[in-house]
Amino acid sequence: MPLFGRREPLHEKLARQGGLGAPASIDTRPAWQETGIHGLQRPREWDVTVTTEAPGLEGDAARFVALPDGSLLIEDGPDDGLEPLAAAVEQALPAPYRARAARQRETMWAVQARRIEVIELRDDLGGDTIDVTHTADGTTLAVDDARTFGTLPALEERGAREGREYTVHAERLDGNLWEVRAAAL
Repeated sequence: MPLFGRREPLHEKLARQGGLGAPASIDTRPAWQETGIHGLQRPREWDVTVTTEAPGLEGDAARFVALPDGSLLIEDGPDDGLEPLAAAVEQALPAPYRARAARQRETMWAVQARRIEVIELRDDLGGDTIDVTHTADGTTLAVDDARTFGTLPALEERGAREGREYTVHAERLDGNLWEVRAAAL
C-alpha cells in the first residue's frame, strides 16, 4: 500500500479482475440526427383533411377515388352514400383525388384526400400497372412488372414533361382511366 497514494476502490478492483472494463461514458449532447429531432419534416401524405356530417352512411371506414368527371370509384367501404364526404373534400380540393374516410362519431366523419393525376389511355395493353422508364440507354415498358415491347405515347409525353430522363408509373383505376405518377431521374 502506497504511503501517500490513493488505493484503487474495491468495486473497481473487482470489476477489473472480473474482466469488466470501465463503464462507457454516456453522451449527454443532444441527438440532433435522431429521427424526429433533426428538424426535417416528413413529406405530407394528404393535401386536405376535413370533417363532415354524413348521416345514414354505413360502416366505419371508406376509401374512394373521385374522377375528373365527378364520379366516385369506391375501393373500400359502403357501396353508396359517399357523396357528402366527397362534397366536403371538394370545397378545398377539386377532383381528381384519392381519399380515405373514418367515422369519428355517429354521423361525423374525418376525410383525408390527396391530388392525383388521371390519364385516359386509348391503347389497352392489359394488366393493372404500367411502368415506362426513359434514360440515355433507351425506353423500357413494363406491364404488371413484365417487360413488354411497344410504346405508349401518352405516358412518354407525360414523362417528358419531367425532363430528359424520367419514369412514369400508372395504375388502372377503371377501364381505360389510369392514375399516373411521373418523376425525373
